Amino acid sequence: MSGKIDAFVDCVSPYSYYATLYLRKNRKALESHGVEVEFHPVFLGGINVGSGNKPPWTLPAKANYSKFDSERACKYFGVPPIKTPDFFPILSIMPQRCMIYIKRTYSQERFETTFLSLWEWMYHKNIDISKPEHLAELLKSHNYSDQEIKAILGAAQSPEYKEALTANTQKALDQGAYGAPWFWVKNQYGKEEPFFGSDRFAFMWQYLGLPFQDVTIVENAGKSRL
Repeated sequence: MSGKIDAFVDCVSPYSYYATLYLRKNRKALESHGVEVEFHPVFLGGINVGSGNKPPWTLPAKANYSKFDSERACKYFGVPPIKTPDFFPILSIMPQRCMIYIKRTYSQERFETTFLSLWEWMYHKNIDISKPEHLAELLKSHNYSDQEIKAILGAAQSPEYKEALTANTQKALDQGAYGAPWFWVKNQYGKEEPFFGSDRFAFMWQYLGLPFQDVTIVENAGKSRL
């Protein structure tokens, strides 16, 4: 069995955070079936504009519901409660370009753990990581040298990485993306299909032909039957 999950994620999206955590948690099991996972930084704002979608916080009904959904998701994925910072939403272009540079320059593990810190600093520490000085502090906490940090932040202003983020975003749009996380999945037969959101993994496992345990209700054995 083999397959590939291409995950298109943005640090401004909390559901991208949950999906990244979940896929990393299950990577060993996926690899045992020959399924590879790769994360691609995208600009969610560009996906929204390109697809005609509107961010959930701009629609009152969705904004009100998201308070409940966020709390439930945090419990399910095992992360501290998320507090939406006053500066939200951020313009995620700069940190996303930096993540592409780090992905190309460093190991997979270093890229992914640094990427996860973007969500952690913004949603748990309430630090605006779209500001260069704060992003530099984050990178320093991951033991990047001053010279490396200068190169990473500089890359975000270069034509190469501006184009790279645009290309990743356009690739997701070409696949039909209208939000994040967006997944493009190839199964063992070479067939490819899209999946959206952090709550569709059971559908993804079915598509990949993976053995898995779905959500089940455990019967209360102590309750007498009438």
